[in-house]
Amino acid sequence: MNQSLPSGRKPDWLRVKLGQGPTFAQVKHLLRDLRLHTVCEEASCPNIGECFSQGTATFLIMGPACTRACPYCDIDFVKKPPAPDPAEAVQLAEAVQRLGLQHVVITSVNRDDLDDGGAEHFAHCIHKVREYCPETTIEVLIPDLCGNWAALAVILDARPDVLNHNTETVPRLYRRVRPQGEYERSLMLLRKTRQLRPQIYTKSGLMVGLGETWDEVVQVMADLRQVDCDILTLGQYLQPSPKHLPVVRYVPPAEFDQWRTVGEGMGFLQVVASPLTRSSYHAAEVRRLMQRHPRSIPLA
Repeated sequence: MNQSLPSGRKPDWLRVKLGQGPTFAQVKHLLRDLRLHTVCEEASCPNIGECFSQGTATFLIMGPACTRACPYCDIDFVKKPPAPDPAEAVQLAEAVQRLGLQHVVITSVNRDDLDDGGAEHFAHCIHKVREYCPETTIEVLIPDLCGNWAALAVILDARPDVLNHNTETVPRLYRRVRPQGEYERSLMLLRKTRQLRPQIYTKSGLMVGLGETWDEVVQVMADLRQVDCDILTLGQYLQPSPKHLPVVRYVPPAEFDQWRTVGEGMGFLQVVASPLTRSSYHAAEVRRLMQRHPRSIPLA
């Protein structure tokens, strides 16, 4: 494969437009007004300008501080964050309503300080969005809950439409990239979701450019299909600051196209792969996928 090595300047295919325009400003104001956080801002997502300008955002609940200090992530580390705010669910539902979202993504920081990892708060947020916006489909991007499958069941019982949990990288790099995570635990979470709620669509994502090989990425894709994962996202890792893990290489767009072809051949319902792809990038397309591949529970 083409080895596009990092230098002092990112390749042209990673250039993005800065956020601007009235809709971008409106979303920023709404988030401040309702005291909400987004992963777009907290994790320095390169697509924030595009998404905010289109009136979309990925909401970050129980944040903005995380109990894990993964060396690739730009979210702040705090050993003991504040307790989840009970009012957050209503504020979130109001934001979804005011933005007129057809599909919403709700994610969170890791809350290893909580016995259930924040599962009850996730469920409360799902229920409140359903109450305010019954036609909006809901995707949750959840942490691994430290393998607490009873907590996972609490989230699933709230019946999100999509359950997303990222594997993030290949097993060989877990100790360096995701030291408090476990590859097999992440796979088991997706397997348990399929077993407990087979009608819920499952999704996972990978960062590349951290030193993984082509074959290692393909093996993770195969592992995800073994647990019947429906949707895969693949994107380029970008170093948020000099203190974070360095980029080993910038993967060219053509290689993402090849991974997409391989994934589609494996049977994923959808593979979103490009240098700027993130877990929630163009997530509204999932709603259309659900319409093309309906499960036993119809869309809200």
